[in-house]
Amino acid sequence: MNTIIFDMDGTLINSGKVITNSINFVRNNIGLKKMAEKEILEYINTPHINTAKILYGTEKFTQKQSKLFEDYYTENCTKDVELYDGIENILKILHRENKKLAIATNAFSSFAKEMLEYLNIYKYFDVIVGADMVEKPKPNPEMILKVIQNLNAHKSSTILIGDSHKDRLSAQSAEIKFLLVNWGFSEHSENVINSAEEILEHL
Repeated sequence: MNTIIFDMDGTLINSGKVITNSINFVRNNIGLKKMAEKEILEYINTPHINTAKILYGTEKFTQKQSKLFEDYYTENCTKDVELYDGIENILKILHRENKKLAIATNAFSSFAKEMLEYLNIYKYFDVIVGADMVEKPKPNPEMILKVIQNLNAHKSSTILIGDSHKDRLSAQSAEIKFLLVNWGFSEHSENVINSAEEILEHL
């Protein structure tokens, strides 16, 4: 594989606490009780559900909800975040091998850049595509196709690595290979890799 696209949250970085705290900050401000971290992270990784309805009880995300979330997340996005074990090492190896590295994340690109710079891995990536750069985020393939176009890559030599079925569906729709990791926000039992080192074995 010459082009490796990574999901960010739950794949490269453990940002579960800041995501959970941001959502619970919104819930508190609109009169709802806190939700457990595991429950929130499972919902945001599940494709084809109405996340706004589940998290906030509305059919769509409202302007107030979005502003509350963004305000809290902007202030706290580098707090309680860390790289998963072995991630920095494999990025160094792939970078030395002159692989094209990219990120496709449902987070906004500005937040992604800030978090990746804070964790000192932003330098390894050629392209970062966030949810604010496409009309439809994952599981839609638009984000993946944008990365491929920007890098002038070939689908046959491109792979997406992620921790959710949203990632899997996005890769399938974009007609590229996919690796499912088992250290992120969802637990999987089949066709998964369980350590960062295993990524290199599949490339």
